[in-house]
Amino acid sequence: MKPTRLLATSVALLLSVASASAQILIGQTVGVSGATAATVKESMTGAALYIDAINAKGGLAGEKITILTLDDKFDTKLAAANARTLIEERKVLALFMSRGTPHTEGIIPILDQHGVPLIGPSTGAMTLHKPVRRHVFNVRATYQREAERAVAHLASQGITRIGVIHVDDSFGADGLVGTQKGLDAAKLKPVAVAKFDRTKPDFSAIVPLMVKSEAQAIVIIGSGTAVVDGIKAVKAASGGTQFVTLSNNASGGFIKLLGDQARGVIVSQVLPQTFTYPLVKEATQLAKARDISNLSPAMLEGFASAKVLVEALRRAGAKPTRERLQAALEGLDKYDLGGLEVSFSPTDHSGLDFADLSIISADGKFRR
Repeated sequence: MKPTRLLATSVALLLSVASASAQILIGQTVGVSGATAATVKESMTGAALYIDAINAKGGLAGEKITILTLDDKFDTKLAAANARTLIEERKVLALFMSRGTPHTEGIIPILDQHGVPLIGPSTGAMTLHKPVRRHVFNVRATYQREAERAVAHLASQGITRIGVIHVDDSFGADGLVGTQKGLDAAKLKPVAVAKFDRTKPDFSAIVPLMVKSEAQAIVIIGSGTAVVDGIKAVKAASGGTQFVTLSNNASGGFIKLLGDQARGVIVSQVLPQTFTYPLVKEATQLAKARDISNLSPAMLEGFASAKVLVEALRRAGAKPTRERLQAALEGLDKYDLGGLEVSFSPTDHSGLDFADLSIISADGKFRR
């Protein structure tokens, strides 16, 4: 299998692989195409902002960082195959920023087999946090934390009739657990719960169920185009319902797909959005230098993950090995991302626990 995409030193996805000399090669399998493509593009852009800046200064110990990205089309089997190709054939030092809960779960045995760290998976699945996965280093909070926070907000607004729509996979089940925790804390029960198939989402039976339940708000747990289709379908039948979704959809691309149905949708966030945080200021400045006027939450997540990757590589020293990188990550204590501290240890690979909410405004922006 040959690489189909390469993220090197720009937003563009290059089709050629740089020379293996004088470079630190990091692998990534992610849905460059498929249901999550819009959000993936933005998170990759955010990562490139920071990695480009480091490479422009000569890289680390004279070696530039190259991210070799294979398109898994958001398919779980292809994600595992790509991971094996990257690790066994391309000999990457580490994997970076995978996407999708079942996709990431599927590559863990390959990581463990070869002792390869995975840094910053773009999923908040609890299964990647507890029990500790030896080679997985999370940079973002869990989906359960996000879902609890979202339901607590709805309850604080006097909303008592809450429905849940979730994808029928490990991601959807995980988000459902967090939603139920929030409902339990608010002493509420869901008025309706429905699930849809990840590969062939169909909302024809779900829409009448939600309308009949008279839900004031619906927590919809899924990815990209499926969530967009679900929101549009329910809104067409019952326009007054408040929708909440999780941070995996926190991208400008998601807003564009929603179109005139975007306004008022609440999206949870796993990183701050205000300039009071140096992280946000730093990322925004680098984005503006690239003529990127709107730094989306997805871009910021990619940026933050890239900062953790680079810091771990720096601490691993010149000519890093997989073993030295693993040790550097587990020794990363109170690393300041820019107003937020990331810490790992042999018994804790969770990274951050920040969770907040934003709402999509009339002008198509995420507003706190």
